[in-house]
Amino acid sequence: MRKTGSISRRRLLAGAAAAPVIVPGSVLGKNGAVPPSERITLGGLGIGGRGAAVLRSFLEQPDVQFLAVCDVRNERREAIKTMADEKYGNRDCAAYRDQEELFARRDIDALLIATGDRWHTLLSVLAARAGKDVYCEKPCSMTIAESRALADTFQRLGRIYQAGTQRRNGANFVWACEMARSGKLGKLRALHAEAGPGNRWPPLTRHDWLPAEPEPSPQVVDWDRWLGPCPWRPYNAEYVKGRWRGYFDFHGGGILEWGSHTVDLCQWAAGKDETAPVEYVPYGMGADTPYRIECRYADGLRLVLRDSGFLGLGSCHIRFEGDAGWVETADGGEIRVSENLRPLAPSISKEEAGRATTNHVRDFLDCVKSRRQPRSHALAAGQAHIACHAAYIAFQLGRKLEFDPATDSFVADEQANRMRSRAMREPWRL
Repeated sequence: MRKTGSISRRRLLAGAAAAPVIVPGSVLGKNGAVPPSERITLGGLGIGGRGAAVLRSFLEQPDVQFLAVCDVRNERREAIKTMADEKYGNRDCAAYRDQEELFARRDIDALLIATGDRWHTLLSVLAARAGKDVYCEKPCSMTIAESRALADTFQRLGRIYQAGTQRRNGANFVWACEMARSGKLGKLRALHAEAGPGNRWPPLTRHDWLPAEPEPSPQVVDWDRWLGPCPWRPYNAEYVKGRWRGYFDFHGGGILEWGSHTVDLCQWAAGKDETAPVEYVPYGMGADTPYRIECRYADGLRLVLRDSGFLGLGSCHIRFEGDAGWVETADGGEIRVSENLRPLAPSISKEEAGRATTNHVRDFLDCVKSRRQPRSHALAAGQAHIACHAAYIAFQLGRKLEFDPATDSFVADEQANRMRSRAMREPWRL
């Protein structure tokens, strides 16, 4: 007879059968809980400050079970594992350093990706190939080529993608966009998108490096994995602490940082989620502020990216102007409109406006179940980012550029076309 220690396997099983088994009602879907068969299982990659805020919105949802975190920093792995374990009252959240281990988990339905910008497209594409749906923080891409690869991959594989442009589910922004989409502003003449204020988010990024410091153990910070597809550079702890923003290899500057939200809203309001402007004219090059890029769509509609001149309603202003009125709003939730539209304007509290991220997460989860496209789907995100990248290229070159959205290429400008993509450091590739 096969034995386990000093107790036979038969006696052990008999004892187990006789002992009462206590199963929490939540496991069975009782007491209002969602049964396991209806839960969406979630993993996370690179969950820092913003990612943790989004993860808390996920953990609020009764039909989500967070199973694992992956991060190149041990400190963050442990922090997110602790958050999940405290939520569920156990020690079950797995922690990984390599994303391949997370991708291999067949019991995980979807991933929250909140790494630095350099990883967003590549991890999203790899996750889709591994059969996962993706909620990814913005900016979602580093180049025009990455934007197209992102959109094409999710369309081809039929996975669900939600960009972290949560303002598409913010009450005040939704109302403003509906005013434009419904024709209540009349024929649209101009869309205004706030780019990062130049005194806080310079439009031009830096090309220098921070001084080299001793590289930590990969168990503490895996520096090679932190860099990912970016060119190699020596370790400096300031990068890991968040100072990577503003450096060309890691960041698209203020135009992309805020434009990924505000240009996205402008394109949604104008019904242009499948295209991009055809002309980009930069102004204020070399100065921190003010600056702007005047853009034009094929039908003549103007898109203006600017860092100043808004009404002071918060951050990430948008303004839509038509021949029958205008509307402007920002993160504060307040809505301003032309005199003739005041009877239509709702009063939206800061609390209601502040639920944008939770609403956005809920939109994603509902789409994971229904398989319909969420508001910030991959094509919409890709096209809005293409517009931002094209604007940034025009700003860097300091000249007017013409662009063909059908081919993602600049017209008769070889230098600009070379800036549509970047080489990835081996072994990373799309």
